[in-house]
Amino acid sequence: MNYDIADLRRDYAGETLSDAHTPASPIDLFQTWFSAAREHEPQDPNAMTLATVDSQGLPHARVVLLKHFDEQGFVFFTNYQSHKGSELANVPHAALVFWWPTLHRQVRIEGRVEKAEANISDEYFASRPRDSQLGAWISQQSVEIPDREWLEERKQRFEQVYSDQSVERPPHWGGYRVRPYILEFWQGQSNRLHDRIRYRHHEQDSAWSKTRLAP
Repeated sequence: MNYDIADLRRDYAGETLSDAHTPASPIDLFQTWFSAAREHEPQDPNAMTLATVDSQGLPHARVVLLKHFDEQGFVFFTNYQSHKGSELANVPHAALVFWWPTLHRQVRIEGRVEKAEANISDEYFASRPRDSQLGAWISQQSVEIPDREWLEERKQRFEQVYSDQSVERPPHWGGYRVRPYILEFWQGQSNRLHDRIRYRHHEQDSAWSKTRLAP
């Protein structure tokens, strides 16, 4: 065992998270926590781990950026032809994890995944910097490539194609929405006796129930 790693630890201390003092909707609580993360986390408070499963049942995870959320779900954008796009086409369910170390907080989300509406993808794509727009055309995400020069050549090609016109959204690029059926809020506490509140969505009446979990 590498004891240099095994000895890495810190104590946690945060506000008490009580089911009696949390809102009925987990989205309201997420809004409060996300606002705090934007204020206190130094970089990328919207970074989240996205976990998917392929057609053989093998899990895959990577970090992506949250770009929108509301009562309908959590939206991120990517190449539909990427590995994660292929995985979501076969198994349209995913898990998300947010980790905000400064606040000693974690949020876990599980839900059904669907493509976001075209107008939402169009609107977000139009807001991106031009180089990022071109990047959606240049990179055939997850495809094996011979070297860095391959990317540079495609970059020059697409810069010429769009040299005197705006860049339209590629048909293979757009948003996904994770419609949650579980949200779990974890607040670090001392002595590893952390607070955990889990919300579960009930489709029959569109209501949320919440329970407290052992740490």
